[in-house]
Amino acid sequence: MIHEIAILQAARLKGRLSAEATATAIGTDVGTAALALEALQNAGYAKGDKTFRLTPEGRERLAELVTAERATVDQARLAAAYEDFDAHNNELKQVISDWQLRDGNPNDHTDADYDGTVIARLHNLEQAFAPLRVQIAECAPRLAQYSVRFEYALEQIDAGDSTYVARPITDSYHTVWFEFHEELIGLLGLSREAEAAAGRAV
Repeated sequence: MIHEIAILQAARLKGRLSAEATATAIGTDVGTAALALEALQNAGYAKGDKTFRLTPEGRERLAELVTAERATVDQARLAAAYEDFDAHNNELKQVISDWQLRDGNPNDHTDADYDGTVIARLHNLEQAFAPLRVQIAECAPRLAQYSVRFEYALEQIDAGDSTYVARPITDSYHTVWFEFHEELIGLLGLSREAEAAAGRAV
């Protein structure tokens, strides 16, 4: 099924997946996304009503698909790109930390100048990071949709909705980054636990 791996992966990463979130994840309309979710449910890979989560069979199917996809990826090239990603990841972690905390205390976001400075740093990071995403998408074309999601998050921030910096329950820049990182970990055959132990988790 077209988009199968992308939808199963999105369900794994988000825990529960709506048709709207599916449409965003795979770059289609909500109607098409709803039909795709229904097909996965009928296949026994997902369960739910308005939102869906993976079944054990769905997790097994996803593991099979990721393994097959990994075999098509130039591992040496992707590993080199991941090394470059790590530097951007460290910068992103600092930006998000500075967004959430100020002088060791929760940032109450009442200082527009301070928040503006952090957002400007996020824009600088995006400018440096975007070309690397293109390289990564050349290795793994399915990941090209992530650029659309990153750009959308920044558009929302620039439009005045600062929740798109790091809010967990939206497709915020930080949320999309986490999911993109998880994709790279899976395609390289790494584990989140090992990456966290190495200090490379978001």
